[in-house]
Amino acid sequence: MTLTKDQLNGLYTAIVTPLAEDGSVDVKALKKLVRFQLDAGAAGIVPIGGTGEYPAFSRDERRTIVATCVEAADGKPVIPGVLSTGFEDALEAGRDFAAVGAAAVMTVTPYYAPGTQDGMRAYFRRYRDSLDLPVMLYQIPRRTTVSAFADTVQAMAEDGSIIGMKYSSYDMPDYIRTVKYAGDKIAILSGEEPLFATHVALGARGGVLASATIYPKIWIEIFELAKQGKLNEALKLQDKIDPVIDSIYVETNPGPLKRYMALAGMPVGGVRLPLQGPSAETIAKLETAAKQAKSVSLA
Repeated sequence: MTLTKDQLNGLYTAIVTPLAEDGSVDVKALKKLVRFQLDAGAAGIVPIGGTGEYPAFSRDERRTIVATCVEAADGKPVIPGVLSTGFEDALEAGRDFAAVGAAAVMTVTPYYAPGTQDGMRAYFRRYRDSLDLPVMLYQIPRRTTVSAFADTVQAMAEDGSIIGMKYSSYDMPDYIRTVKYAGDKIAILSGEEPLFATHVALGARGGVLASATIYPKIWIEIFELAKQGKLNEALKLQDKIDPVIDSIYVETNPGPLKRYMALAGMPVGGVRLPLQGPSAETIAKLETAAKQAKSVSLA
């Protein structure tokens, strides 16, 4: 299946990539994780973004991960991340994912040599023209150090280059401008748990969230409340999961998240270098958060 902007609604889970003891991709655990998300009500799956450790895998491994998710998703949309630095590598990845059944790709803003705003616009226009899949813009300036400005996002939408974007930034004035300029042209999805409910109340059509890989149901409930304009109720519900959010992002994602999942009874293995397992101090915070989650019946 392929997606349109109108189909991008609700929770899309940014899942981790389970690893076996020898560091290889645990295909069986990956299928189980995908089914867990969809059975909980997630609208779709976003594998091998930052949470899925895209840079740590080979081309063949990435293709296998996406193919496995597509098989397990059984018709639900799979939107793999494309985090390559250069156009040709990004295009190669996109074509690989299209060949195994991805519904769209979530492509990061070009970084390291980012160019101008006009260059970024031309990059995505050429990318979409060269790829037989819809494209979501992935904006995460704390990782890439570059952003597409709100008027650039509007231009990309008008070019037909993108059907949506994952907005991962705490810059609320820029978010509001982006919704104002492009919110009626593309589907804007929040990528920030602490701001998710507020983003939805201000125009986001859903989210791509990493912590949903372990707790999808509460984020779906938060989404429904925020979509109905019940922001205070949504934020109050979010209080239950805030300790988890605070603990899993103490170090680079997804190391702490994977350790937390083991504590919560969903072991998915470790991470690949250069990431390592969390420090003893972080583990203590994760253990405290896991106990708090259990006390409030978080699931």
